[in-house]
Amino acid sequence: MSDKKFDLITIGECLVEFSSNQKLADSDCLHKYYGGDSLVVAISASRLGSNVGFITCLGNDPFKNYLLQNWEKEGLDTTCTRIVNDPNGIYMVSRTDVHDKEFIYYRKKIAPSKLSVDDINADYIKQSKIIYCSGVTQSLSLGSREAVKYAFKIARENGVITAYDPNYSSLISTSEEAREYFDEIISMTDILFMSSKYDTKNIFETESLENIAKYLSDCGVSITVIKSSDDKGYFVCHDGKITFVNFYTQNVVDTTSSGDVFNGAFLHAFANGSNMLESGKIASITAGLQAQGIGAVKSTPYHDEVYNLFKTEEF
Repeated sequence: MSDKKFDLITIGECLVEFSSNQKLADSDCLHKYYGGDSLVVAISASRLGSNVGFITCLGNDPFKNYLLQNWEKEGLDTTCTRIVNDPNGIYMVSRTDVHDKEFIYYRKKIAPSKLSVDDINADYIKQSKIIYCSGVTQSLSLGSREAVKYAFKIARENGVITAYDPNYSSLISTSEEAREYFDEIISMTDILFMSSKYDTKNIFETESLENIAKYLSDCGVSITVIKSSDDKGYFVCHDGKITFVNFYTQNVVDTTSSGDVFNGAFLHAFANGSNMLESGKIASITAGLQAQGIGAVKSTPYHDEVYNLFKTEEF
């Protein structure tokens, strides 16, 4: 029996989402919600039944109570959420169809950029089975980069598993910056998530799955999951073996944050005793169901729907 309080703690940003199914220029109304990659990972795991903590800085603006109340409804522990006077970040997204999306980010000098090593409580980190963050978290500020390194250092020293996703986006950072973030953290990473479309092409000079897997294994990474839209599935690399898990569905409506939903579900399953193949399938189902709806969080499914499908369907 584990004495850990949390299955997972994520570190990162929350952004207020304003979305439309029309082009932003043509929209008379934008629907309010919220997103942010580390937050979506946290909610994905929590909805499947994990105990999850979220470390961030929250802006003391008109969105503060809206966000806090929703995180509490999601069951997230916010003990290490710090309120600051900077504004919360915003992104706007239009989805006219799955292949035609517009994104605008307003994330300069926002509350989560105030993250620092002072927000990383060692005793809090020790209470979790897994700590997760991304290159997006690192991109917020120099302080947030130091916070990520410090959290992973504490985790490594105390037998807590570390999980990382570069989550590269040209809207957020350059490929050179993404490589810097990656190089800074990879030696302290146990579980790595990457996208073949964005991450591997911008961080590595090779697209060879075998070479990438060997390099990462030599760096000390225990588990690597590479998401491949071209192959319509996920490559799970562990102990020198590569297992392939198909996408649960090809009938997608909106893939916004589906990769983050996958990460949260995989970490939930792994933290609760599932093997590599089981974790991959549970995560694929969760991400597939989410991609059949609209929005980063709204369509993220809950435990019973996912596990009923996991027990009864082959894909």
